Amino acid sequence: MFGFLDSLSWSSAVLAVVDIGIVAYGFYRLFLLIRGTRAVQLVKGIIAVLIAVPVSRWLRLNATHYVLQQIQVMLVVALPIVFQPELRRALETIGQGRFFSSESLLRQHEETDWGRVVDEVARAADHLGRSRTGALIVLERTTGLNEYVATGIPIDARVSSALLENLFVPNTPLHDGACIVRGDRVVAAAAFLPLTESAQPGSELGSRHRAALGISEQSDAAVVAVSEETGWISLAVEGRLQRRLEDRALREMLTRLLVRPKTYPGFKIWHRGAGG
Repeated sequence: MFGFLDSLSWSSAVLAVVDIGIVAYGFYRLFLLIRGTRAVQLVKGIIAVLIAVPVSRWLRLNATHYVLQQIQVMLVVALPIVFQPELRRALETIGQGRFFSSESLLRQHEETDWGRVVDEVARAADHLGRSRTGALIVLERTTGLNEYVATGIPIDARVSSALLENLFVPNTPLHDGACIVRGDRVVAAAAFLPLTESAQPGSELGSRHRAALGISEQSDAAVVAVSEETGWISLAVEGRLQRRLEDRALREMLTRLLVRPKTYPGFKIWHRGAGG
């Protein structure tokens, strides 16, 4: 079965191994690039479709096989559109020479002193709430938020309650938008976030809370929002909003999400009330 290997020269065998190694490493780096992003779920869906096509043919499910084949054809056209943000980020990474770096969001998450970060964020949220200063603080977890970081002003400063409070001082250039925290660093301020489509315009949720829900629907980020109208503190996770949180409750929830990331607290879907 493997008799053809005998006809390969030593140099040809080495080149074949190097060739396979380059391709394998390229796929590995691409996997690291999309790991922890929304693209992972899309890739899983594509793999499921690709597996279902031959399975439906083998089972002689003619109608199902025909539909899956058409979907497979459409994917060829749709992939560049669906993965446009990831493709752009990959090209930027290659252009900046970081494609072969070993940086990992998961490693950074594990090495961060989340206890201190939670303490600083909770203290800032409490002070901002007491002064009724609107704020939106996004805590990046395993889903990369580079596309949203790029819309803001680069900061790259160590997280502290004083810094967070100053970022949201009214009538200053960085007041509008969100600040994004990666590990123990504030990486950007005045960043633009997607608004949720689940809350209809005109509802009691203001744009700040709709943005908190929006980014939590598209990533696994934990988002702290402070209402400038009521001073209420809210936490958005996985498309759900817990409102009117006291300092202690916020600390406990952030600790369960960040310090012990495998444990998720229970969240109730946002209830009706005033404030935005």
